[in-house]
Amino acid sequence: MDGRNDEKNRTVVKKTVKSGITFGSALAMVISYTAWHSVGWAIFHGLLSWVYVIYYVLVY
Repeated sequence: MDGRNDEKNRTVVKKTVKSGITFGSALAMVISYTAWHSVGWAIFHGLLSWVYVIYYVLVY
């Protein structure tokens, strides 16, 4: 295989994963602030990212 093509595919995957993590954190913080009206909890839940989003969907 072409080495340049492999490198390009890795770059796309890294960018996708990073944007997914960023989106998960932002979503968790918005959900948290909407539910609890607390910046502290929003930051904490933003650190948990997708874990909190999935928890919130399952419980509420």
